[in-house]
Order: sequence, then C-alpha cells, then structure tokens
Amino acid sequence: MPLQHWLQLSLAEGVGPITIRRMVDFAGSAESAAALSEKDLRSVEGVGPARAQSIRRALDAAGERVDRTMDLAARSGVRLLCLEDSDYPALLRSILDPPAVLYVRGCFEPRDLQALAIVGSRRCTHYGREQAERFGALLAAAGFTVVSGGARGIDVAAHRGALRHPQGRTVCVLGCGIDVVYPPENLELYGQIAARGAMVSELPFGTAPSAENFPRRNRIISGLSRGVLVVEADEHSGAMITARLAGEEQGRTVFAMPGRIDSPMSRGTHQLIRDGAILTAVLDDIVQGLGPVPEGARQLMLFDESAQPAPAAAPQESAAPAMTERQRRILEALDDEPTPVDRIIERTGVDASAVLGELTFLTLKGVVKRIDGQTFARRRRA
Repeated sequence: MPLQHWLQLSLAEGVGPITIRRMVDFAGSAESAAALSEKDLRSVEGVGPARAQSIRRALDAAGERVDRTMDLAARSGVRLLCLEDSDYPALLRSILDPPAVLYVRGCFEPRDLQALAIVGSRRCTHYGREQAERFGALLAAAGFTVVSGGARGIDVAAHRGALRHPQGRTVCVLGCGIDVVYPPENLELYGQIAARGAMVSELPFGTAPSAENFPRRNRIISGLSRGVLVVEADEHSGAMITARLAGEEQGRTVFAMPGRIDSPMSRGTHQLIRDGAILTAVLDDIVQGLGPVPEGARQLMLFDESAQPAPAAAPQESAAPAMTERQRRILEALDDEPTPVDRIIERTGVDASAVLGELTFLTLKGVVKRIDGQTFARRRRA
C-alpha cells in the first residue's frame, strides 16, 4: 500500500519534500525509500554522511506514527492523498516540491484544474475586502475554483465570495493541522468550504499554526492554481512571497489589483505591476491574462457531459497522439538535459505565457519533467 510509505516519509521530522523526492528517485519507490539504510542514505543527493543518521532515526520514529495517523484520519473523515493517488491535484504534482501527502476534508474535482488563487494582507482595507469578495464571486460564476489560505482579511473574503455563487467551489490551504481551526472564528466557514470544495493541509494532525508553516503553505496555494491574484499587500506581506514563488518558480501567471497611491496596502501590488504582473481591474483581465486552458487539458477537466476522461494508458503512450502542433514545437525545443524556459521561448518563437501554460500541461501528461523553477527536460520513454 503506497500511502503508508509516503506517509512515513512525510512524518519524518526534518525531511522536506525535495529530500523525499530525491530519496524516492534514488530508491525507486516510496516503500524502498522509507527502508533505506543509513549507508544508502549517504548516497542520496543532498543528504551525505552528516544527515543520513538523523534521517534514518526520523524515519524509524515516523513509522511508529503511521497507523495512528491513518486511524485518526478515518475517524475524522479526513482523506489522505499521496503523490501516487489518482486524485492528487495534477497542478500541484507538477511543482518542484509537492507535498508527499495531503490531508483533505472535502474533495478535489477535475474542474479544479481551472483554479485561481486570491491572496493579500490580513490587515486589509474595506476596499481590499470588498474587491476580494467581489472577485471571488465573479471567478466562481465563471467556472473557476478559488484557492486561498483561510487567513483573516483578503483570504476569508475571497472564500466567502466564491461561496456566494450556488455552484461556486473554493479550496482553503491551512498553515496548521487539518484538525486545528485557525483563526478560531472560521469554524463555520471551514465547514462550508469542506462541503463545497476542500480544506487542505500537508501538516500532521495537531500541528499548531506558526510563522514557519505559512511560507510552505503558500507554495501549495499557488501550486494548486493556474494563476495568483494579489488584491492588497504591503512590500513585506506573505502574499508577495506567494506571488514571487508563483511567477518565478512555478511558472504561474501573476495578477495584481491597483489601489490608492497613498495606501501602504497598495505598495506591494503596485510593485508587482511595475515588475510585470498583469494589472487587474475586471474579470476579463484574468481571463485574457491566463489565456485558454492549455490545449487538451479541457478534456481532463470534464467541463461538460460530452467530455471523456483521459485514457488510462501510461502518460508517455497517451500524450503523443493528442499533442497539438504548438506542443510538439515546445517538446522539440527541449533537450534530455535541463532546458531553461528562456531558451524554449527563443527556439519556438511562442510567447512566454503560452510556453508556460503548455509546459504545465505537458508536465501533467508525463511527457515533460520540471527540473527546477524555470528549467524543464523531456521524460525518457521506458
């Protein structure tokens, strides 16, 4: 059962997502990675002799927590999704450091591939709160899933806006355990989100909110989304971290809403606009900025009754026949060795936003692999 081994890896203290990925790549499976000896761990990239002993001890301690965690999840109505699970969000799986295991209350749906994150300051103005709720509702009505972090201010307003639409979906990513309600006044809201979308965390049961958890949480918010809209933020806001991460490491489109020129809460968004984020005043700015769903992805999203699921064959076998001319050009521009996005754009003549969108889709199909934030390579066929 792959889940229990992925769970053991994720529960190992001091072992992050990138190290887990390297261990699994080295060992060949999560089961083998969880059983790596101290000697073998020394050969894993980035581990070496200094960390091998502490990682082995952490894995042994984590192994004792697996059964308790799985039992608690079953009793709490929480689903555990590992990277091998077919229901694991495809966009999130494509980032450099996806969580090995997600704790989920509610569910993901194929249409969540069309998701947009709305983030901003906790100490927002009335204008910021109003616009976050307004855009949450507009995006929900347009068929987008709204992703945010459940924090006071902009996040909560975005979730509430999405829930205003009868068919609206929203996903909330927590910086604490799935069983911890933070902030406490969100108890009722979180129940509504679980019923109409999903509550998500990568942190073990009982994990209290702490400052170090939120940057990790932010990469999941942007990773679940095709783009990120920053409504209000000062220069040092966590929303700015999310935006930078989304644009520079995950290849997502960044949108920013202008505000009063004399408001501290607009300094961050104005800075993002100066740096190339798309100025957003109406819904169409987002729709046009994202562009169409990458060609072929609409089938995966099952937007209508006539759409069919992607074939169950291995990604390498099923992707090629469905590939468009533009996707073939992008694939031909890739080497077996890491290729920077700038070079792909230069070789293909395709604009940057289209290249990033198609690379995300080709990654979902298993044809391309992301090496780091802005570097990609072909996947070798078996």
